[in-house]
Amino acid sequence: MNEVLIGEVLRPHGLQGEVKVYPITRDPGRFTKLKEVILMKGAARLYLTLRSVRVLPDFVYLAFDGVESAEEAEKLRGWQIGIDRSEVPPLQEGWYYFELEGMKVYQRGVCLGTLVQVLATGANDVYVVKGERGEFCVPALKSVVRNVDVAGRRMDVELPPGLLED
Repeated sequence: MNEVLIGEVLRPHGLQGEVKVYPITRDPGRFTKLKEVILMKGAARLYLTLRSVRVLPDFVYLAFDGVESAEEAEKLRGWQIGIDRSEVPPLQEGWYYFELEGMKVYQRGVCLGTLVQVLATGANDVYVVKGERGEFCVPALKSVVRNVDVAGRRMDVELPPGLLED
Protein backbone atom coordinates (compact mmCIF):
# COMPACT_ATOMS: atom_id res chain seq x y z
CA MET A 1 0.00 0.00 0.00
CA ASN A 2 1.52 3.28 -1.09
CA GLU A 3 -1.19 5.52 0.38
CA VAL A 4 -1.14 7.16 3.80
CA LEU A 5 -4.53 7.58 5.48
CA ILE A 6 -5.35 11.18 6.46
CA GLY A 7 -9.16 11.22 6.78
CA GLU A 8 -12.56 9.66 6.25
CA VAL A 9 -15.61 11.06 4.48
CA LEU A 10 -18.46 11.25 7.00
CA ARG A 11 -21.32 12.66 4.91
CA PRO A 12 -22.32 15.22 2.30
CA HIS A 13 -22.48 18.84 3.43
CA GLY A 14 -24.80 21.22 1.65
CA LEU A 15 -26.11 20.98 -1.90
CA GLN A 16 -22.97 21.75 -3.95
CA GLY A 17 -21.11 18.43 -3.50
CA GLU A 18 -19.03 19.33 -0.46
CA VAL A 19 -18.26 16.55 2.06
CA LYS A 20 -17.60 16.61 5.80
CA VAL A 21 -14.36 14.79 6.64
CA TYR A 22 -13.01 13.43 9.91
CA PRO A 23 -9.26 14.18 9.76
CA ILE A 24 -6.93 11.36 10.80
CA THR A 25 -3.82 13.48 11.15
CA ARG A 26 -2.21 15.65 13.79
CA ASP A 27 -2.20 18.53 11.31
CA PRO A 28 -5.59 19.01 9.63
CA GLY A 29 -4.12 22.11 7.99
CA ARG A 30 -2.22 19.75 5.67
CA PHE A 31 -5.41 19.49 3.60
CA THR A 32 -4.96 23.12 2.48
CA LYS A 33 -1.63 22.22 0.87
CA LEU A 34 -3.04 19.37 -1.23
CA LYS A 35 -4.16 19.55 -4.84
CA GLU A 36 -5.27 15.90 -5.17
CA VAL A 37 -6.31 13.11 -2.81
CA ILE A 38 -6.91 9.40 -3.17
CA LEU A 39 -10.29 8.10 -2.03
CA MET A 40 -10.11 4.44 -1.00
CA LYS A 41 -12.74 1.80 -0.32
CA GLY A 42 -11.44 -1.76 -0.28
CA ALA A 43 -9.42 -2.22 -3.48
CA ALA A 44 -11.17 0.71 -5.23
CA ARG A 45 -9.25 3.97 -5.72
CA LEU A 46 -10.52 7.35 -6.91
CA TYR A 47 -8.04 10.14 -7.64
CA LEU A 48 -9.84 13.43 -7.12
CA THR A 49 -8.70 17.03 -7.51
CA LEU A 50 -9.64 19.37 -4.67
CA ARG A 51 -11.81 22.36 -5.60
CA SER A 52 -11.96 23.84 -2.09
CA VAL A 53 -10.84 23.11 1.47
CA ARG A 54 -12.18 24.49 4.75
CA VAL A 55 -10.48 23.48 8.00
CA LEU A 56 -12.44 23.81 11.26
CA PRO A 57 -11.30 22.72 14.74
CA ASP A 58 -12.73 19.17 14.55
CA PHE A 59 -13.56 18.59 10.89
CA VAL A 60 -12.48 19.42 7.37
CA TYR A 61 -14.86 20.24 4.53
CA LEU A 62 -13.74 19.31 1.01
CA ALA A 63 -15.16 19.89 -2.45
CA PHE A 64 -13.86 17.93 -5.44
CA ASP A 65 -13.82 18.70 -9.14
CA GLY A 66 -16.58 16.63 -10.76
CA VAL A 67 -18.63 16.23 -7.57
CA GLU A 68 -21.26 18.95 -7.95
CA SER A 69 -24.30 17.77 -5.97
CA ALA A 70 -25.29 16.29 -2.62
CA GLU A 71 -26.29 13.09 -4.45
CA GLU A 72 -22.81 12.71 -5.96
CA ALA A 73 -21.21 13.53 -2.58
CA GLU A 74 -23.40 10.88 -0.88
CA LYS A 75 -21.66 8.20 -2.98
CA LEU A 76 -18.39 9.11 -1.20
CA ARG A 77 -19.75 8.49 2.32
CA GLY A 78 -17.46 6.10 4.22
CA TRP A 79 -14.56 6.34 1.78
CA GLN A 80 -11.14 6.84 3.32
CA ILE A 81 -8.95 9.71 2.16
CA GLY A 82 -5.27 9.17 1.55
CA ILE A 83 -2.26 10.75 -0.03
CA ASP A 84 0.73 9.18 -1.71
CA ARG A 85 3.60 8.47 0.71
CA SER A 86 5.82 10.76 -1.35
CA GLU A 87 3.63 13.72 -0.25
CA VAL A 88 4.17 13.10 3.47
CA PRO A 89 6.49 15.79 4.84
CA PRO A 90 9.62 14.44 6.55
CA LEU A 91 9.74 14.69 10.32
CA GLN A 92 12.49 16.65 12.08
CA GLU A 93 12.78 13.84 14.60
CA GLY A 94 11.26 10.38 15.00
CA TRP A 95 9.04 8.53 12.54
CA TYR A 96 5.47 8.11 11.43
CA TYR A 97 3.45 5.09 12.60
CA PHE A 98 3.01 3.90 9.01
CA GLU A 99 6.81 3.77 8.67
CA LEU A 100 7.04 1.33 11.60
CA GLU A 101 4.27 -1.06 10.60
CA GLY A 102 5.66 -4.03 8.68
CA MET A 103 9.13 -3.56 10.16
CA LYS A 104 11.07 -6.62 11.44
CA VAL A 105 11.82 -6.58 15.18
CA TYR A 106 15.08 -8.09 16.46
CA GLN A 107 16.60 -8.79 19.86
CA ARG A 108 20.34 -9.55 19.94
CA GLY A 109 20.26 -10.46 16.23
CA VAL A 110 17.28 -12.85 16.50
CA CYS A 111 14.12 -11.89 14.60
CA LEU A 112 11.17 -11.83 17.02
CA GLY A 113 8.57 -11.02 14.38
CA THR A 114 6.95 -8.18 12.48
CA LEU A 115 5.54 -4.98 13.95
CA VAL A 116 1.88 -5.14 12.89
CA GLN A 117 0.30 -2.25 14.81
CA VAL A 118 1.14 0.83 16.87
CA LEU A 119 -1.13 1.55 19.82
CA ALA A 120 -1.17 5.10 21.18
CA THR A 121 -1.87 4.62 24.89
CA GLY A 122 -1.24 8.13 26.15
CA ALA A 123 1.72 7.44 28.44
CA ASN A 124 3.81 5.79 25.72
CA ASP A 125 3.12 3.99 22.48
CA VAL A 126 2.99 0.21 22.39
CA TYR A 127 4.15 -1.83 19.39
CA VAL A 128 2.23 -5.01 18.64
CA VAL A 129 4.61 -7.62 17.22
CA LYS A 130 3.51 -10.88 15.60
CA GLY A 131 6.00 -13.73 15.38
CA GLU A 132 6.44 -17.48 15.79
CA ARG A 133 5.48 -17.22 19.47
CA GLY A 134 2.26 -15.35 18.67
CA GLU A 135 1.49 -11.70 19.34
CA PHE A 136 3.16 -9.67 22.07
CA CYS A 137 3.44 -6.01 22.98
CA VAL A 138 6.63 -3.98 23.14
CA PRO A 139 6.58 -0.74 25.13
CA ALA A 140 7.97 2.12 23.04
CA LEU A 141 10.51 3.24 25.61
CA LYS A 142 14.11 4.32 25.00
CA SER A 143 15.23 1.64 27.45
CA VAL A 144 13.51 -1.03 25.29
CA VAL A 145 13.70 0.23 21.69
CA ARG A 146 17.43 0.55 21.04
CA ASN A 147 17.48 1.33 17.31
CA VAL A 148 14.99 2.07 14.54
CA ASP A 149 16.21 1.86 10.94
CA VAL A 150 13.29 3.10 8.87
CA ALA A 151 15.09 2.70 5.52
CA GLY A 152 16.29 -0.80 6.46
CA ARG A 153 12.83 -1.74 7.86
CA ARG A 154 14.42 -2.96 11.12
CA MET A 155 13.93 -2.30 14.83
CA ASP A 156 16.30 -3.56 17.53
CA VAL A 157 14.91 -4.02 21.02
CA GLU A 158 16.04 -5.19 24.45
CA LEU A 159 12.89 -6.62 26.01
CA PRO A 160 12.30 -6.49 29.77
CA PRO A 161 12.91 -9.82 31.52
CA GLY A 162 9.89 -12.11 31.43
CA LEU A 163 8.11 -10.45 28.52
CA LEU A 164 8.54 -13.45 26.18
CA GLU A 165 9.06 -16.21 28.71
CA ASP A 166 6.36 -18.90 29.01
